[in-house]
Parts: sequence; C-alpha cells; structure tokens
Amino acid sequence: MEELKQYDGVILSDIGANTLLLPVATFTHSRKMPDRCKLIRDYVLDGGALLMIGGYMTFSGVDAKGKWHDTAVQEVLPVEVLTVDDRMEHCDGAKPVVGEAHEAISGLPSDWPEVLGYNKTVAKPEAIVPVTIENDPFLALGTYGKGRSAAFTTDCAPHWAPPEFCEWEYYDQLWKGIFDWLTEK
Repeated sequence: MEELKQYDGVILSDIGANTLLLPVATFTHSRKMPDRCKLIRDYVLDGGALLMIGGYMTFSGVDAKGKWHDTAVQEVLPVEVLTVDDRMEHCDGAKPVVGEAHEAISGLPSDWPEVLGYNKTVAKPEAIVPVTIENDPFLALGTYGKGRSAAFTTDCAPHWAPPEFCEWEYYDQLWKGIFDWLTEK
C-alpha cells in the first residue's frame, strides 16, 4: 500500500483481473502474495484515484475473460461489470452523447468523435454519467470512501478508438479533465 500511495492514481487499461490476481510467485511457485485488487480498492477508499479504461480484457471483455466483476476493484467502480462478454462492436461507428455538464469534461464540445466499440456496463445508483453511448455509460464517475474512480468504457487507442478519436483536438484535454477530477482533493 505504501508503494501505491506514492502515485496520484492507478489506471487499468485493457488488462484482465488475473494480471493482478496471479502474480508470478503465486502462479509458478504457489506462494501467497497480497491481493492487488484489494490493495487498489483500499487505496481508493483511503483517498486514491482509479481510472478503468475499456478494451478486450477490461471490465468483462472478450468471452468474459476480463473477470473484474467478482474482484474488490468492482466495489470502487461507478459501474457494474457484466458477467458475460460485454463487447459492443460497432464497425459502423457509435456516437458518444454528452448529457449533463460535469467538471471532468468541462471545456469539451458536445460533439465527440465516433468510436468503433465499447464495453457494456450498468451505472451504479450513485454514479454520475455525463457521457453515454447507445444508452450505456461511456464515462461514469464515482466517489468511494475518500477517493474517486472513473470508468471510460471504450479503448484509449486503436482499434475501438479510431484516428478520429485518438487525434481529436480535445483528446489530451479529455484525459486531463478526467484525471484532474479524480485527483482533486
């Protein structure tokens, strides 16, 4: 935990829960190790920031191999992770829709570039969802204990994030706004 507290936030992007749950010492030598999902949960509850970004292994992911639903990280996410393959592929493009104003997306236009897919999630009752996609959360925000977390349900790089998104003139401002909100004390 002391090592985690050296950082302003944790970003999980396109990795499955087993990346944290099966450290090499456990997988190859059957040694007990700290549960890094519980450490991240406790880090958020104690004032840390968490951002989960979508992808084929994030949230539930392809063939439900992401497996985040039953981890301690789920407790501090503003969305419920599904237990089935949650990929929503949109090769024809899907448009994020900005709804309510929020400081995390302050200064961004209401017209966002299309993406080619996302992870379907369900907003928790306490979540703030300033941006949706196909009526599902696209950006969801929450406060847990002393910390904050955000779920961004598409990828931050190709293939779900095409050049129009990754090269969007507001792309850097988007991430800065989200992370500034997450780490605001």
